[in-house]
Amino acid sequence: MTTDTRRHTYRILLFLILMVLVGLNLRPALSSLAPLLVRLQLDTGLSPLAIGALTTLPVLCLGIFAPLAPWLAKRLGPENTLTLALAVLIAGLLLRGLPATPMLFAGTLLVGAAIGVAGTLLPALVKREIPVGADLMTGVYTMALCLGGALGAGLSIPLADLLGSWRLSLISWSLLGVTAMLAWITLMPRTPTGTPLPGGGGSLRQLLSQPLAWQVMLYMGTQSSLAYIVFGWLPTLLQARGYGESEAGWMMGASVMVQLISALGAPWLARFSRDQRPALMLVLGCVGAGLWLLLLGPTSWRWAGVVLLGLGQGGCFSLALTLIVLRSANARLAGKLSGLAQGGGYTLAAMGPLAVGVLLQFDVSLTIVTTALLLIVAVSAIFALLAGRNRRLDVDEAGQLVTR
Repeated sequence: MTTDTRRHTYRILLFLILMVLVGLNLRPALSSLAPLLVRLQLDTGLSPLAIGALTTLPVLCLGIFAPLAPWLAKRLGPENTLTLALAVLIAGLLLRGLPATPMLFAGTLLVGAAIGVAGTLLPALVKREIPVGADLMTGVYTMALCLGGALGAGLSIPLADLLGSWRLSLISWSLLGVTAMLAWITLMPRTPTGTPLPGGGGSLRQLLSQPLAWQVMLYMGTQSSLAYIVFGWLPTLLQARGYGESEAGWMMGASVMVQLISALGAPWLARFSRDQRPALMLVLGCVGAGLWLLLLGPTSWRWAGVVLLGLGQGGCFSLALTLIVLRSANARLAGKLSGLAQGGGYTLAAMGPLAVGVLLQFDVSLTIVTTALLLIVAVSAIFALLAGRNRRLDVDEAGQLVTR
């Protein structure tokens, strides 16, 4: 093995470790809040409407701030931009643990903004660092996201009990952020400051003129809507079904843990076909079956529903990020498509939890709620069939964005 080969291998391995460490930070800030909402509401006196706004705010911020990632990466360099995002994430986690209630909302806004930028930038960095096999490496990154989400959901209550405060439980996640930021600053192999991601990306107007870009964005949005509905409302819906509070929490936590399997495995599955439509239909089918079993099916099949929902949602998100990589001809274009897909997608996704909250406010039946969720699955399947075709965005000799 030559010296250059060893250096290249070392760079890739180091990048993968850092990517996983950063990915672990991009979900606990979201998933750690939901289990603490009852304690938070009792302590702060916030109304149900304010609590609903608090849970919707970070998802909305993901969409609003995601398009900033390519702009910041062009001016600061992608490495510095990710460092900035981690610093903002840490600040947000610290702020929302302060006693003043406005700081809870301010910190949540910063958390959403930071995750929106970092989550958009990482797929483009994967495309730059590992152009061959970038789709499979996206699965590793997605697995880290799912693991972080599971840790946030599962450890929030134990941390609050151990530390004696839900505020300290929220603040404690900043330690993981500090660890990731210090590792990133210290160890990340660098390109010169301000160096853009390689390749041509076309203009935003050209990107918006491509139906394939819209199809990827709308699939991202619809599947993310289902994910954040599950994050925000699944325990409540399970309790309405008749399950106890503790069992409902364990069922949600188990479902998130199962996502680790499909988050890593779905990109491998997608490689068995020339396009990704069979894999997309499989994971969306698992989501639909899991939701039906949990909310309307026989109670004896509830754990089968937990497993199917976890497999489906982990695979759906992993394939959504994989599509961004596979539908882009170069790293710069991947960054722009990632900004559009995650920006527009998460803005759309924020409407899902809000819509379920409105339905529950009008005291509709669980059958109607489940039907609405299955309709979202069906709409997501339509966009998946379009986005999953073996096509990609590229820049032609004249600098114009085209679909090949």
